[in-house]
Amino acid sequence: MTPPASVSLNVNNALWHVDAKPETPLLYILRNDLSLNGPKYGCGLGECGACAVLVDGRSVRSCTVPLGAVGTRRVTTLEGLAAAGNLHPVQRAFIEEAAAQCGYCLNGMIIATVGLLERNAEPDESDIREALRHHLCRCGTHIEILAAARRAVAYTRTERASSSMTGGTTEVSP
Repeated sequence: MTPPASVSLNVNNALWHVDAKPETPLLYILRNDLSLNGPKYGCGLGECGACAVLVDGRSVRSCTVPLGAVGTRRVTTLEGLAAAGNLHPVQRAFIEEAAAQCGYCLNGMIIATVGLLERNAEPDESDIREALRHHLCRCGTHIEILAAARRAVAYTRTERASSSMTGGTTEVSP
């Protein structure tokens, strides 16, 4: 084990400074030091997906990522998805489809869907199922979760079309 060191992290577009050992799981830093409770401790082995976060737009299991491996990469948690007071389209879709019962898996499901849309703007049903297949939902809301992911794809498609028609500018309502 190495001694604690001062580490700078870019989390949700903010620079944070923490004193921690490089082998400390990123999840512990997010929850305990930064008070970001979107990522959940589920299994601690990277199996369930409750701890998922985006690192440079890619969904990763924060319980298995050591702090020292993050470096200068951009980390985004569930709390960092909303912009200018508006929910991310994936968050909206999950709410509208009532895709949660206990909500414990929801963080990972939303993060996985956002990660999918970051790398594939037009995923089909098999892409969606593949992106979500290693995320465990113990309550059995799989049908609603898949419906929410499909709705999120439709929302992002609509937003891209709207953005291309306005020349890439986005109107913001007060």
